[in-house]
Amino acid sequence: MTRSTGTARLHRALLAPEATRSNALPAGAWWLWALGLATAASRTTNPLLLGLLVGVAGYVVAARRTDAPWARSYGAFIKLGLFVVGVRLVFSVFLGSPIPGTHTVFTLPEVPLPDWAQGVRIGGRVTAEQLVFALYDGAKLATLLICVGAANSLANPARLLKSLPGALYEAGVAVVVAMTFAPNMVADVVRLRTARRLRGRATGGVGAVLQIGLPVLEGALERSVAVAASMDARGYGRTAQVPPAVRLTTNALTLGGLLGVCAGTYGLLAVQGAVYGLPLLLAGLVAAMAGLRLGGRRSVRTRYRPDRWGVRAWLVAGSGAVVAAAMIWAGSADPAALRPGVVPLTAPVLPLWPAAAVLAGLLPAVVAPVPPPNSRTSKEQP
Repeated sequence: MTRSTGTARLHRALLAPEATRSNALPAGAWWLWALGLATAASRTTNPLLLGLLVGVAGYVVAARRTDAPWARSYGAFIKLGLFVVGVRLVFSVFLGSPIPGTHTVFTLPEVPLPDWAQGVRIGGRVTAEQLVFALYDGAKLATLLICVGAANSLANPARLLKSLPGALYEAGVAVVVAMTFAPNMVADVVRLRTARRLRGRATGGVGAVLQIGLPVLEGALERSVAVAASMDARGYGRTAQVPPAVRLTTNALTLGGLLGVCAGTYGLLAVQGAVYGLPLLLAGLVAAMAGLRLGGRRSVRTRYRPDRWGVRAWLVAGSGAVVAAAMIWAGSADPAALRPGVVPLTAPVLPLWPAAAVLAGLLPAVVAPVPPPNSRTSKEQP
């Protein structure tokens, strides 16, 4: 009896509750999870692993996104990713590629160029090897964009802005304009297409895009600027007077810490810098956190209902970190599996344990709170 009661309690504890204002995940957790997936995508050109990363991101978005306007931007990022792949293939066909190949697919008329343009060609022979290389390269960039789109669809930009450290409040107005522009643009596209459909006008084609393109861009920018103006009117970003020594120390710690983080991250991603990458990254994080903590004294703004990082938020952020760490390790242990060769042409193989590590990114679909059927988070304002 006791064992069954304990099992039932554990089962209820593991089940994701319905999302409310008090238990909703912080926006930073979603961004850390998405950046972990994006880091993993940057380490491989294997189309099977990239497709698995896209599938993991899409499943989590489908399971945990709300009805808010920014949640509709995921489809736009998928279309943008497909467009990037198409552009990469077109450039490879018409501008050539440094990848040598023996399997000719077709030959285009080559445009003669002057002597000073040596190494550049327009047209000519198109090989299967260069097309496959372009496809792999474009798929990697498309996966990065889709991972960022997943974060835009799941994270409330207003809550993310509210969670910024005090030392970064001056940049808050610019951040809110940048982060709310894409969601507002997607919402305006949906609204204008619905209005045109009700009036009996075409909603697709080049003519429709040209007619609604300018109103969409103008409306999205105006809404983003209006939000930024309302924040400025409420005193967002105002700072208190601090001694010059404290201000200089804050700037030095923050700037030096961020440079250390960048250099350490580059060291971790590069094979040659793996020795010094981790110590430099840790030192940069400590210095940056000290600078942000010290710079928080300049803020005179109080925070209403601050986001709290609970166990579920740490699990979501940690799952993205696990995926990124596993892919970085796999890149040094078995680089051939993560970057299949194109000369000669070989079929890509799905490495088992990196694929299993990518599946760890599905954890948010289990532990994150479930959005209610009729979510009204779109009405939240920063």
